[in-house]
Amino acid sequence: MRARELALPDRLAALREAVEVAEGRLEVPEVGTARALLAKAGAREALGDATVVALAGATGSGKSTLFNALSGAQVSTPGVRRPTTGVAHASVWGEPSSDAHGADRLLDWLEVPRRHRVADPDPALDGMVLLDLPDHDSVRLENRLEVDRLVQLVDVLVWVLDPQKYADDAVHTRYLAPLAGHSGVLLVVLNQVDRLDEAAAAACLADLRRLLDEEGLAGVPVLPTAAPSGLGLPQLRAELARRVSARKAATDRLTADARAAAGALAAHCTPDAGRDRGPGRAAREELTGALADAAGVPAVVAAVERSARRSGTAHTGWPLLRWTRKLRADPLDRLHLGDERARTSLPQAGAVQRAGMDAALRQARDDAGRGLPPAWRDELRRTSDDTGGRLPDRLDRAVAGTDLGSDRVPLWQRGVGGLQWLLALVALAGALWLVGLVVLGLLQLDDVVPLPRVQGIPLPTLLLGLGLLAGLLLALVCRPLVAAGARRRARTARRRLTARVAEVADEEVLAPLAETRAEHERFCAAVGRARS
Repeated sequence: MRARELALPDRLAALREAVEVAEGRLEVPEVGTARALLAKAGAREALGDATVVALAGATGSGKSTLFNALSGAQVSTPGVRRPTTGVAHASVWGEPSSDAHGADRLLDWLEVPRRHRVADPDPALDGMVLLDLPDHDSVRLENRLEVDRLVQLVDVLVWVLDPQKYADDAVHTRYLAPLAGHSGVLLVVLNQVDRLDEAAAAACLADLRRLLDEEGLAGVPVLPTAAPSGLGLPQLRAELARRVSARKAATDRLTADARAAAGALAAHCTPDAGRDRGPGRAAREELTGALADAAGVPAVVAAVERSARRSGTAHTGWPLLRWTRKLRADPLDRLHLGDERARTSLPQAGAVQRAGMDAALRQARDDAGRGLPPAWRDELRRTSDDTGGRLPDRLDRAVAGTDLGSDRVPLWQRGVGGLQWLLALVALAGALWLVGLVVLGLLQLDDVVPLPRVQGIPLPTLLLGLGLLAGLLLALVCRPLVAAGARRRARTARRRLTARVAEVADEEVLAPLAETRAEHERFCAAVGRARS
């Protein structure tokens, strides 16, 4: 094992972690392929240490003849007509009285019913299960599908080519080139070389070697054979014996498959994308502002100001007119705030507010997705869409539960209110005194009670006039102060509402986007370990 190379269990664990992260997030076929590989690995590791070798090739390539020569018996019927090999055949090397290597269980798993136990097996091949696959170019679809299925499951693949079709693009494009990372579990045999003279055979071998090198298969051995004459069979047997005796072909195949699956997943990974790509301060403020507008924060702030102004005016105005405020409901009470469990009476966001919120959500999503592959940007879009559906109710509850500040009447307003009552009593005293004088006048008793005067003005008239005038002036002087206090309370309410909306933005918008980006980083790390 090379230095720093992960053991197969660790590699599969890393691949499993990548699949778990991608599950439900990435809608790409590579995730399903990796999941299938993990299922295959779990099953294969439980089925013993037999080595499954498959002979694959086209019709007329001589693979069945080669299979029979290796098996030492006429197990598979060779031919040149289409189709020839319709189902897979198996030859098993090992003691017939036992299944120490799990060959029968392996063939059950592979769903290969036709089995042959090799007589007088070569001890060097003990534990080998040799398959003759159907023709990959069969006119029957079921035969081609069977080849594709078994090619994915066997431990060692021997591809049998012939001088006529060794450069067939279908073979190289569909089967050999995708196995570029499987050099350790792949052999290529150029069969029927006895039909060529020595120079032509050498030229075919050289050209085949060139094709394989161009496809990334420089480490794959190329063996010339001629099954009828036995040419090259000792070398092929020796190559197979080396792999079988090592008892690691299954591990090597699973390792190569795990690397390939991780390599496919790596197409959806940008390791250097960075985790901290969230929106900056300006973008956060823009998002919070858009959500605040959509949540009706301006309406609440306006209601707070009107309510504070109404309350302050009542406390600093003429007391005898305070009852008139009961004729209209408090602007803040009409919104039904204070209970997160019930919806408020705030108006629904208008088209402008919804458009602003959607634009802010898109901007936050685009900021989070900067540098990510398309599949992860699609996941961010789905996350953002889900968030957009929950936001209106979540914002409404946040606004309803926000503490808008104390509604306690300021001390100065209480003092002014007391003074207004005093002035009202003065005016009332003057008014009652004047009424009393009128009554005495009617009774011709106006001279009985002396009438005090101040600067020639009757005192009752002075009390009435001063009480009313002073009360009016006091109310007018206090009105700007009340307005200033109302605006101050409105600013406090806006600050608290904005902070609460910012919390919702963090929890419902930015946190899910950041989590998705963090999962991308975790996914990339797991893929990197599985590929190493």
